Amino acid sequence: MNYRLKLERIDKLKAWLDGFRPFDSTLVAELKKLYDVRFTYNSNAIEGNTLTQSETELVLTKGITVGGKTLDEHLEVIGHKQAIDYIENLAQKDTEINEWEIKQIHNLILRKINPEEAGSYRTLDVMAAGTNYRYPAHYLLSQLMRDFAIWLNSESALRLHPVEYATMAHYRFVSIHPFRDGNGRSARLLMNLLLIRAGYPIAVIDNQIRNDYINALAYGQQNQDDLSQLFELIFDATISSLVEVLRLLVTASSSRGKAQAFYQEITDFLDRSGGLGDGE
Repeated sequence: MNYRLKLERIDKLKAWLDGFRPFDSTLVAELKKLYDVRFTYNSNAIEGNTLTQSETELVLTKGITVGGKTLDEHLEVIGHKQAIDYIENLAQKDTEINEWEIKQIHNLILRKINPEEAGSYRTLDVMAAGTNYRYPAHYLLSQLMRDFAIWLNSESALRLHPVEYATMAHYRFVSIHPFRDGNGRSARLLMNLLLIRAGYPIAVIDNQIRNDYINALAYGQQNQDDLSQLFELIFDATISSLVEVLRLLVTASSSRGKAQAFYQEITDFLDRSGGLGDGE
């Protein structure tokens, strides 16, 4: 499926999702528990955390310490969940997202593990692992992040399709690489902050496609910011989340009477579609 067709699919799914608003509070709470665990597990696993998804759930819901796992791995889970809570609250506010908010996301991720560097730009120059791509020099970071924040709030950026905008923000942030550690997790949280603000569910990049994801970022960095591979990956993640939430909505008793004009169309679509809804 090509680029534009995927965006049309996203728009169709999003319109159906909006037809069910306002969502039942019980369903919202269940979705939050589900995505707190899934997003935290996959985002941390991409960065090398060895806690499984079920172990991540135990840490978050029961406060249980898992034997054989490091303290830092447990603290990464707790910090990431706090960062999710932060972006979800921030998404409800009609305010600009600037450097302070970005630093706060990073601070929440790392403050229990490395408080000295949490929320602070790196002071060393670094290269992307496994490639020849050199990230910007550390002394350029303040200006680059000011420019990034200006772009993030610019009319040209805000006119983009919300999923394109979120993907581009993710890529631009990662390519600046403002922190010594935690850039990937911060980028995925920032991306989802923009998606949630636009009314989308959290888009989770699955750890199983970690290599494809890293290669998509590297491809853009090495090919004059060609984001075709990254767009494909984020579009698929967005579609998958939209389909999953719609599946829950159409079976919820609280949804009866909502979106009747296209309820059967949604049901038929979900019956035909797989995980990415390509069966139409």
